Formats: sequence, C-alpha cells, structure tokens
Amino acid sequence: MAPDQVAAKTLAAGPAPRYFTWDEVAQRSGREERWLVIERKVYNISEFIRLHPGGSRVISHYAGQDATDPFVAFHINKGLVRKYMNSLLIGELSPEQPSFEPTKNKELTNEFRELRTSVERMGLMKANHVFFLLYLLHILLMDVAAWLTLWLFGTSFVPFLLCAVLLSAVQAQAGWLQHDFGHLSVFSTSTWNHLLHHFVIGHLKGAPASWWNHLHFQHHAKPNCFRKDPDINMHPFFFALGKILSVEKVRKKVGRQSGKEASYATAFIDSYLLSKWALMSMYAPWFLLTLLEVSKQWVDVCWGDESHSLLWGGRFLRTNWGERRRNHQPLGLQNHHRPLTWLSFQLQATCNVHKSFFNDWFSGHLNFQIEHHLFPTMPRHNYHKVAPLVQSLCAKYGIEYQSKPLLSAFADIVHSLKESGQLWLDAYLHQ
Repeated sequence: MAPDQVAAKTLAAGPAPRYFTWDEVAQRSGREERWLVIERKVYNISEFIRLHPGGSRVISHYAGQDATDPFVAFHINKGLVRKYMNSLLIGELSPEQPSFEPTKNKELTNEFRELRTSVERMGLMKANHVFFLLYLLHILLMDVAAWLTLWLFGTSFVPFLLCAVLLSAVQAQAGWLQHDFGHLSVFSTSTWNHLLHHFVIGHLKGAPASWWNHLHFQHHAKPNCFRKDPDINMHPFFFALGKILSVEKVRKKVGRQSGKEASYATAFIDSYLLSKWALMSMYAPWFLLTLLEVSKQWVDVCWGDESHSLLWGGRFLRTNWGERRRNHQPLGLQNHHRPLTWLSFQLQATCNVHKSFFNDWFSGHLNFQIEHHLFPTMPRHNYHKVAPLVQSLCAKYGIEYQSKPLLSAFADIVHSLKESGQLWLDAYLHQ
C-alpha cells in the first residue's frame, strides 16, 4: 500500500485513542478533576457533574472508579445516555489493564453481569402495567374511604382513629408507589415515570420529587457509606449508626452534652420521635422554600403546598411504618475506599425480609431489599423471580444472603439503636 494511502486510511480512522491506567484514573477523584470508567471507556466528568440529571453527588461518588455496574443499574435508556457521554470521552483503559479495579473479584463481576443479561432476556425488567394501575386504585380507594368515614360518622374518637389508620396506610403505600416511579421501573420511558412520580409523591405525600431523587440515588450508589449515603448522614445533628464509626470520630463531632449521657433512650427518642417531628414540621417546609428561592422547582413547590395543607395525623403514623427501611443500618457502615464488586458491595448493606402476602404489601415489596438494590429499575413484582438466581450466585462465592422474619427485622433496628446509643455513651465517658 502506498504511503499516501496509509496516511489517508489513518486520517479516516481518526486519532489514536489515548490510553490510561487504573492508577491514573484513581488519582482523578478529587474536587479539581473527576474521571470515571464505563465499559473500559474513560470519561472526564469534572464539568458535567453540575448538569447530571441524577444530581452531581451520585455521579461524583464514583469518581476514580469503574462505574459500569451502577451505570447499567440506574439507566433504562442506555443508548440515549451514551450519545450524551461521547462529549465526555477522553480515552480508554490500556489493553493490559483489567476492565475494572484490580481489587474486584473478576469472576464474580463477570458472572453478575451475565446474570444481568439473562434477567433482561427473561423479560424481568418489563413492568406489568395492570399491577401498578390496581395498586394506585387501591391507594385512592383507601384515601376516599378515610374521608368518607369522617363525613358519615363525624369526628368522634373511633371514626377519627379509623381515618388516621387509613390515611397512614395511604401515606405508606403511596410512598412505595412513588418509589417505583422514581426508580423508572414502571414505564419504558423516563418522561412517563417522572410525570407519575411528581403526582404520587407531590399530591399524595406532599414531598418534592427532586428532593427524593437527590437523596435516594446517592443511597443506592453507596449504601451505608458514611458521608456518601444521606440516609445515615444525620450525624452530628442526631446520631449515626454502625460499629465502624469510631468512638474518636463520635467524640470529635459530639463533644460533651452538658452532663447528659447519650444513652440508648436518647438515640431512640432522637430517631423515632424528634426526627419525625423535625421532618414534618420543620424540614419539609424549609426545603420547599429552598426549592422556591434557589432551585426553582416550581412543580414540586405547587404539589407540596397543596398536599401539606391536608391532615397530618396519618403522616406521623406513616413515618414510623416506614422505619422498616432502616433495616439497612443494623448491617453497619461500609468502607467506600476499597472498591468491591456491585454484588458484594450491595450485599454488605442490604438484607431481606421473608416473602409473604402481608410482608410484600406492608413493605411495598422492599422486603426484597437485596434484589431491589442489585436491580433498582426492576419492577417490584419480579423481585421474587430473580431472588433464587441471586441466592445461587451468592452461595457459589460464599457471600452471605440474609433473609429474616419481619419482627426480627424490627428487633434488629431497635438493637442497632441501642448499640449506637452505647457508642455515644462511651464517647462521652472517655472524653
């Protein structure tokens, strides 16, 4: 081939790709520069994080790491997303470099990705729309029944109590349903999921969809990681759960409590009473004002103002109903500095509650917490179908797959509060 033909062919093929090592990628995880890897491609997200639809923090949590598995897990239209990613592409991993961090188990990572492919082929990522329609109808019927109870029987103690119970059920079940739409697990397009998400969380619950998205996806990206999972990042205002958080850190943050011991009772009251009151009466209105003044989320503000004008009694009951979600926390805090496989990382922070008709309804199928965290966009009615496959993979690699009775899960939550209270007490006594 003539030299000019070689040059023409090279020019047509474009410039040679730039190659990087994992050490180079890992160094770009600070505030100045952030890179991540998806399917061996290296992307510079330093400027893009401010434009990321899922929020800047959730994508920043994977800076300097392989983000292939969370990318696949969180996006339902990956082809469309990849088009926007092209402008961020700066190169790829060198051929001699592994496809993910050397600390990850190669065989386990590859087998889980094969499992994901099999799950998609089996159609388990497709939703049954009739299921979700009936679920929404049963919520609306309970809501109507609550108000009819007051209208027909007045506001004496028994009708009022029955109304409060019905409204608490409405709040809890609406919470599970908005969770489905928020995870894009009902419709095949993001637009319809977002639209119904705004309706359910805004109209039925009075909470901003943008607030839920901002916090919840961080929780899924780094569950139980201190300073990365907002669900446990209440410290130092209340307390943090987990044995890994050292007494020295607690002591540094807490300091002396004017002679008061940070006992189990303090932890219990903070979590189950004070945080509920603060969330309902202080934090939610404050956040709506923040949206109005700063983020200009007008849809969320309108939905929230309308809903917050309704009865609050059922909301307090519902917040304690939703405490079953805290079943993440008894498993302790995680170390996010050592990358693990997606399966191992999620299993360290999640556990299931045994399947039954009541448990499924009561928890919105989040008694299959493991399956939900591994496949967050999977419709909830398919969790039980993929569970045996996940159990088999865990057994093969010696990964503990925890499932427990509902009452045991509640007991573990209370026990973890006791441990956290004792941790604070030790920090105080050894100040």
